Amino acid sequence: EKSTSYKTSNYRTNSKQATMAPKAEKEYTMEEVAKHNTQDDCWLVIGNDSTGGPKVYDVTSYLDDHPGGAEVMLDVGGQDADEFFEDIGHSNDAREELEKHLIGVLKMDEEEKKRRAAAAAKAAASGGGGANVFLILAVLLAVGFGYYKTQMAPSE
Repeated sequence: EKSTSYKTSNYRTNSKQATMAPKAEKEYTMEEVAKHNTQDDCWLVIGNDSTGGPKVYDVTSYLDDHPGGAEVMLDVGGQDADEFFEDIGHSNDAREELEKHLIGVLKMDEEEKKRRAAAAAKAAASGGGGANVFLILAVLLAVGFGYYKTQMAPSE
């Protein structure tokens, strides 16, 4: 009991903000997160502007319990997994489980902000996919036309 009260008072003396602020406010860079990409040490960044910003989660202890299997999470370990997480359409229960593993937030320096803005712009540009389909179709038509011309050329 004595050690518990010591720890409590120790936390209070270290930072008065810690009692008022959310549980996890430590900032991590993407470089730090990237080091945690193994079965024994797996971190993910999940979150975006519409979900309260990118947060860092240590999911190591959850890997074996993940309904989709550990491999799915290990594939994006040490990376920004927000797009994958959102595309799957996780349930509210999954989101609550995720919160249990929150360890901090992603440090948003200018370089990271630019990287995220570029990724968002790229996703928005390729979101429709119409231009890509047209490009593929044009290439296939060109190849087909070239094949037709070489096969139909008079043999000498």
